[in-house]
Amino acid sequence: MKLSDDDVRRWRREFPSLEGCVHMISHSLGAVPRRAVEAMREYTDLWAQRSITAWEVWLPEVDRAAARIERLLGAPAGTVTMNQNVSTVEAVLASCFDYDGERNEIVYDDQNFPSVSYVWKAEERRGAKVRIVESRPGATAVDTEALCAAITERTLVVPISHVVFRTGHVQDAKRIIARAHEVGALVVLDCYQSLGIVPFDIVELGADFACGGSVKWLCGGPGAAYLYVRPDLIPRFAPRITGWFGHEKPFAFTMPEQRYAANVWRYIGGTPAVAAFYQARAGAEIVAEVGVAAIREKSLRQTQRMIDLADARGFTLRSPRPEATRGGSVVFDFEGAGPAAAELNRRKFYCDHRPGAGIRISAHFYTLDDEIDAFFGEIDRLRG
Repeated sequence: MKLSDDDVRRWRREFPSLEGCVHMISHSLGAVPRRAVEAMREYTDLWAQRSITAWEVWLPEVDRAAARIERLLGAPAGTVTMNQNVSTVEAVLASCFDYDGERNEIVYDDQNFPSVSYVWKAEERRGAKVRIVESRPGATAVDTEALCAAITERTLVVPISHVVFRTGHVQDAKRIIARAHEVGALVVLDCYQSLGIVPFDIVELGADFACGGSVKWLCGGPGAAYLYVRPDLIPRFAPRITGWFGHEKPFAFTMPEQRYAANVWRYIGGTPAVAAFYQARAGAEIVAEVGVAAIREKSLRQTQRMIDLADARGFTLRSPRPEATRGGSVVFDFEGAGPAAAELNRRKFYCDHRPGAGIRISAHFYTLDDEIDAFFGEIDRLRG
């Protein structure tokens, strides 16, 4: 399915916040859907009207939120659970491992999201050896073969990004996962910058674990992170970072030791932040309704438009040109880009800036071509 101009304008009606601004920031914060306000009202009405018995409705919403993510990932039912953010998800996974054997290396690249690095680097306190593969100066991602070469029989876990946050580069996840599996290592795939904008099937990729959240392309605001666990791995691990909802019978209130749930809830930890799952419901549903393949087709056309406009102004492109490695965002730089981004945001031409990269912008399924042109026109006015 191809998104026509009429389709785009129809979907824009679901996002009234787009009026009065130019929202080029969906790679960082998706626009708020009108239905999200209604869902949050549903949540608070349940709280007000049902008090403690609201949990009878709230708890099933956790599985409904997971099912919405499973649909987008192409994951089997019962393989996704919810959490609050990727940092917590990665920490839960890191707590599953021991590092006292010969296989104790954590391998990833220097383009990883910093929070992910913080979590795994901290595992050195428990005996892990972290090996970070450096990318070439000016590269939009680490060289795939260099990363694969660093993955050896000593590698335990490879936590990588599917799409690099700083440059929008789509990494060859399938190749990296295949290499990890050749030597018996496991891969944690961070899909925050891919799910909802780049079509993929998590089973076909072969990832052992995958995570991400609701803030960006899924238009769900903060707080609804997800964790996918390959079905055969679900019962294998017992995370040290845990909580009462990871117990096989949480309302039995037994102690002292944890008795893990047999299903994917063993990874959920403590009390789920249910409000965030209501908040994120509309965005995930809408992205599924629009279709990621259609979103991708439109994204590729519009990111090319952005690249052409940046080139015409002599800006330095920091993101990939080829379609195959181009995610949903375009990154470009010029002298004074940081202050320019701050001023653009003040004028409600929303974007962001990353040190060493430049201004990041993106189009989503609701973005008009005229808005892209207007954004670059505003840069022209700003620079005089």
